[in-house]
Amino acid sequence: MKKRLLFFGIIAFFSIGNAIAQPVFQNNDLTISTLPSEDRVWVVETSDKTTMYIIEGNEKAMLIDTGTKCDKLDEVIGQITKKPLYVVLTHAHGDHAGNIRYFKDIYLHPGDTVLLNKSYKGNLHFVQEGQIFDLGGRIIEVSHMPGHTPGSIVLLDKKAGVCYSGDAFGSGQVWLQVFPVMPVKIYISSLKKMEKLMDEGIQRIYCGHYPYVKTYFKKDYIVAMRELAEELENGIAAEAKPYPTKLSIGTQNPMIVTKGQASIVFDPDKLK
Repeated sequence: MKKRLLFFGIIAFFSIGNAIAQPVFQNNDLTISTLPSEDRVWVVETSDKTTMYIIEGNEKAMLIDTGTKCDKLDEVIGQITKKPLYVVLTHAHGDHAGNIRYFKDIYLHPGDTVLLNKSYKGNLHFVQEGQIFDLGGRIIEVSHMPGHTPGSIVLLDKKAGVCYSGDAFGSGQVWLQVFPVMPVKIYISSLKKMEKLMDEGIQRIYCGHYPYVKTYFKKDYIVAMRELAEELENGIAAEAKPYPTKLSIGTQNPMIVTKGQASIVFDPDKLK
């Protein structure tokens, strides 16, 4: 079916808490809406429930992640902002880096190069802890949060009190120990680091699969995830169950454990 780009003259609204998400653009692949409670930020929700975010400053803009199969993504983003664009990957899994071919420059952590599509012909720029992107009146800072992948990062707008987390802390459920596998203690360190950032002023975490939650996470979610990860490391977590999917995460025996609002998918043979 031929794809057509449609702007909404009459648009539907849906509630998120006390805020309203306003769709501004749609095609067969995705819907773009203003992000409730945030200034000049849009959430891009794909038809297969992956997520991108567009952040605009006074001089430049940032696209966080590139989704899966989104035709002519560069042109679509150009409908929202005409400003020079940084394209930054929270990590290099295909559902977050699937459309990098549309951009000549991408930014990612070097820890994830092993996961990146080798057919990409553009320019790779490696980010590091504390790196700053100045969008003009808006500063976005990189923080390295390994666990889900070696090079997982989050992007912080400290002035606004916001974190864009990709899959670093999941979307209610985090997949740990996907290839290449890391011990759960590394993930625990990242959770403690995120807790500290929230104590210092980050209030809202926008995850990498927003369509599943339609809102942001608060500190209690990070605390619950850290407590569950610690219980898992110490062998005292609630009874784990086989993960109910045929999708591979690099193990033939994926398990899931849940406590409160937090769930972790893991490889029982590679926790330590």
